[in-house]
Amino acid sequence: MDHTFLDRSALEMVDEYCQYRRIVGDDDGGILFSPEQYEEYKKKMVPQRMKNRLYVSFGVPGGIDCVLIGPETRCFCSHGYKQHKTDFEIIPSERPLLLPCRVRGCLCSAYEYLPHIQAVPVRCRCKHLPQDHTQGARHLCKKCDCSGFRSPYRCGCGQLTFNHETLVETKAEREARGRPVGQDVPYAAMGGLTGFTSLFDSYTALQASGLQDDSQ
Repeated sequence: MDHTFLDRSALEMVDEYCQYRRIVGDDDGGILFSPEQYEEYKKKMVPQRMKNRLYVSFGVPGGIDCVLIGPETRCFCSHGYKQHKTDFEIIPSERPLLLPCRVRGCLCSAYEYLPHIQAVPVRCRCKHLPQDHTQGARHLCKKCDCSGFRSPYRCGCGQLTFNHETLVETKAEREARGRPVGQDVPYAAMGGLTGFTSLFDSYTALQASGLQDDSQ
C-alpha cells in the first residue's frame, strides 16, 4: 500500500491555502489573488467582518435554533450560504435582513434554509421538489396549482418545518437573545457557527440553541 508523505514546507503551504480559502471564499472568482491582492483584500475585509459579522440560524421564533448555518449550508435556491451576499460595510437597518444569491442567473433574493433528509431536500405538500417551485418569496409550484412551498416535514425539535424561519441577525441582536456569538473571526460566511457543536443540529446536541457558549 502506497503512502504519501508531505514535508514541513508542503504542509505549511497546505495550511496557508486553507487559511486563504477560508478568508477569501469565492471572492477571487476561481483565480488566486496575487500576494499583493491578498494583502489588500485582508486589509479591507478582515476589519469589516470582525465588526459586522452576521449570524444565521433556522428555528421556531422564540424557541431553539434548530440549525446553525455554515458556509456550505444550502439555501432554497440550492446554492450554499457562502454563495450569497454575507459581507456589508454598513449593515442595513431594515429587517428581515435579506442576503441575495450572487450566482449568475439565480433569482434568489434572500438566503432561506431548506431542511434535508440526509442529502435529499424535503418535498412540498404537493409532492414536488423545491426546484419545481419558483425562487420568489411565495415559491409557487411550476407543476401544479400549489399556492406555495409548504413542507409537512417535522423537524427533530417536534415542530413542523413551516413553523420555522431563517433568522439573520447582528452580533448585538444575537447576544440580546441570549445566544452564543463565539469569537470574532476573519473568515467568510461563517453564519451561525461558533464552535464544534455548532455543526450539530441543536436538538441533537441537547442545547437550547447553544445557550451554553460552546466556543470555550
